[in-house]
Amino acid sequence: MDRHIIVGVHVTDRLENAAPVQAILTEYGCYIKTRLGLHETADGRKCCSKNGLLLLEMIGDLSETNAMMAKLEAIPGLHVQKMVFEHF
Repeated sequence: MDRHIIVGVHVTDRLENAAPVQAILTEYGCYIKTRLGLHETADGRKCCSKNGLLLLEMIGDLSETNAMMAKLEAIPGLHVQKMVFEHF
């Protein structure tokens, strides 16, 4: 059975949480196939938005995804969700 695993990470304080989030993503980098980061901008001007959203397409064993999610959820200000699309 094949599946797509997507993890969404809403970061409510990017400036405070960037380093610990990056450390976890580096630790699980071999299980991340695709990484997309989204954040607010102000009318095309350069600014660092406080909030951000990461979308991660995961590969490998689901237990590794769950372990990564648990570490991310332990960081205050993060909200983590998972979507699993099964192919039969």
